[in-house]
Amino acid sequence: MARKQFDLIVFDWDGTLMDSTSTIVRCIQAAAKDLHLPVPTDLLASHVIGLGLQEAMQLVMPDVEAKYHARMVERYRYHYLSRDHELVLFDGVQEMLLDLSQNGYFLAVATGKSRVGLNRALNAVKLLSLFDATRCADETFSKPHPAMLQELTRELGQDMRRTVMIGDTTHDLLMASNAGAAAIAVEYGAHPVSQLRECKSVYSAANVAQLHQWLSEHA
Repeated sequence: MARKQFDLIVFDWDGTLMDSTSTIVRCIQAAAKDLHLPVPTDLLASHVIGLGLQEAMQLVMPDVEAKYHARMVERYRYHYLSRDHELVLFDGVQEMLLDLSQNGYFLAVATGKSRVGLNRALNAVKLLSLFDATRCADETFSKPHPAMLQELTRELGQDMRRTVMIGDTTHDLLMASNAGAAAIAVEYGAHPVSQLRECKSVYSAANVAQLHQWLSEHA
């Protein structure tokens, strides 16, 4: 696989590499129930996936007192930690990442997860050694601010013009646009395809197999 357009490939985590969208939605809804707050719809809960937890809870609960946002985060973490051991990578992800790594691409993760949460997930699926760098929402600005991509390219000595961000939400695609990087959408995660298509991307993949094939032929 000869590099054509990109040297650095950055992946979102939840809903892009890990099949966790429905679990995150249920945990957000369970947190709201615990606090006797209005339970957000599946659509609203899925829309905030990819943001830092504090930002996500503010957006998903805009009409409740600010004091509840921190409590929502606490309850969400409680529910998610009780279920994260059940989560798995999407089919084909491990093979795709191994292929990209063996062909000399720099690989990174930019995620709304916390550092503790990402490290736990990476260790659970034994992928920690495959990534050259990672950024989490509790370490810098949340998406769609460009900071994660700016910091990753700087850390790895890479050119933003030869960097691509791959994600399942408009937050990912807008972050890429804000940073001056290319973007690839995946259609099997949190945000509806219609919303993804409103953002600028060089490709939109219906599944991991399509994504892997496109990267093999064009990246």
